[in-house]
Amino acid sequence: MSESTMTVKGQTTVPQPIREAMRTQPGSRLTWNLMPDGTAIVRAKTKSVLDLAGMLKAPPGITVSIESMNPWR
Repeated sequence: MSESTMTVKGQTTVPQPIREAMRTQPGSRLTWNLMPDGTAIVRAKTKSVLDLAGMLKAPPGITVSIESMNPWR
């Protein structure tokens, strides 16, 4: 079990063993979910599909016409 202290600004430091287990780095986003029994579940935020937009680029020099993409039209 690890513990940390909350500052007057509401900030806390995630203990090193927890950071390592969650594979977080400086700048990582965390999501907090409060359960009905008062338990807080903290998860490292994963990337959404929108975060991945623009990562893949078409190979240079290869173009395909719309007609050849769907031959059944």
